Amino acid sequence: MLKTIFQGLAILLIALTVQVPAHAAEALTLGDQPELFVDHTFIDSMDKTSLKLWNPSEKENVLTFDKPWEGRYCGYATILQDGDLFMMYYRGRPEAGADGSDDETTCYAESKDGINWTKPNLGIYEYNGSKDNNIILKGHAPFSHNFAPMLDTRPGVPANERFKAVAGTHKLGLFTFVSPDGKHWKKIGDKPIITDGAFDSQNVAFWSEPEQQYVCYFRVWSESSIAHSQFKGHRSIGRSTSKDFVNWTPTVEMTYSDTAREHLYTNQTLAYFRNPNIYIAIAARFMPGRRVISEKEFADLGGIATYSKDCSDTVLLTSRGGTNYKRTFMEAFVRPGLGLNNWSSRTNYPARGVIPSGDENMSFYIQRNYGQSDHHLQRMELRLDGFASIHAPYDGGTMTTKPLTLDGKELILNYATSAAGSIWVELQEPDGTPIPGFTKKDCAEILGDRVERAVIWNDSTDLSSLKGKTIRIQFTLKDADIYSMIAR
Repeated sequence: MLKTIFQGLAILLIALTVQVPAHAAEALTLGDQPELFVDHTFIDSMDKTSLKLWNPSEKENVLTFDKPWEGRYCGYATILQDGDLFMMYYRGRPEAGADGSDDETTCYAESKDGINWTKPNLGIYEYNGSKDNNIILKGHAPFSHNFAPMLDTRPGVPANERFKAVAGTHKLGLFTFVSPDGKHWKKIGDKPIITDGAFDSQNVAFWSEPEQQYVCYFRVWSESSIAHSQFKGHRSIGRSTSKDFVNWTPTVEMTYSDTAREHLYTNQTLAYFRNPNIYIAIAARFMPGRRVISEKEFADLGGIATYSKDCSDTVLLTSRGGTNYKRTFMEAFVRPGLGLNNWSSRTNYPARGVIPSGDENMSFYIQRNYGQSDHHLQRMELRLDGFASIHAPYDGGTMTTKPLTLDGKELILNYATSAAGSIWVELQEPDGTPIPGFTKKDCAEILGDRVERAVIWNDSTDLSSLKGKTIRIQFTLKDADIYSMIAR
């Protein structure tokens, strides 16, 4: 009897110590939402290839803050898309002052293409004796300081709450506003929904379809010990979640993949419009005390000395949900650029919102010349899915994915090569064995620059025979980039 028990224990011990092969781990799924190469989620190995951050192209100035109720201290812009209408919200503030001052308003602009913006006369609030203005919130201090709307995409949301917003300061906490049309707003309740935070910048929320809950990202400080609101350490980002936008979980400070700590002034986190599983955060990186422009030089530009002693730029963070940001790239996503006017304090802050601007491009927006008389918003443009890429130099290299299954009949790439460059694709067994009929030799050379092209093996794009099968994809690249992949 004892011998049998000991034999059973020995067998169990051996079973527990057996290493599970890497390819036996649960496979990822590649479906009809593009998987962007902004992190290593789908990447298993790279040989002479790398992840490359792409900087956007600077486009036109789309909005100048030139109305009497707007001014040089406008800020915290948000861009939403509701059907074929783009809607912009931003703080109006002609003079500097404490957070939550009475002279702060919330303003509105709109566009059909994301390029040509108008400021409609809404007739909602009076300013200097006239209602001919684009103000959608006034006389509600401190909430216009950082009023941040969202379009609620949760299934079944009541029509009169299609739009929601959060606003507040560390003294009061974050409060909720709702609206049926994004223009007429009502504060809900007399108590804040979240109190454990500093909230001293733009605080953003949205419905997360993959997490099936609301998520809110807001300012905390890294060394705060009392409700995250003591201004000590680095400006950081906290997160809270809710099933109903009423009851929220305790604040958790986000982590940054063990990268060096930096001041992150705004986070602008959102679900990417082509794949809600990927959260994109185009954040403002603040460098306190890092002076480029002198007080005199800033005065010559019409600025006040206080806003000449720091500088800022824009960085890219991503997340797949939860409490970790992946800082795959520490380099600037948008540099300040030429001209002393771009090096004043709190300029170059990104608006919240990434929107389609054509079949092959997307746009976001940067505030320029903060604290100056010509303060304005500039459009920035990238190719669709083009935040980052798998990049290979002229000498070439490979990237092999983690095990995955294809939920589609074709493998479609968003890619670019030089005239001399190429891409080949091989499908492999999880152990790396090439799958007959889908080897590199069977693959038609991929050349050119397209946001969508199906991979061809032996004159066919059909992958039906591999449905439900766990595979790897190996890309061989020469002077080329792959921005995203889809199985459709």
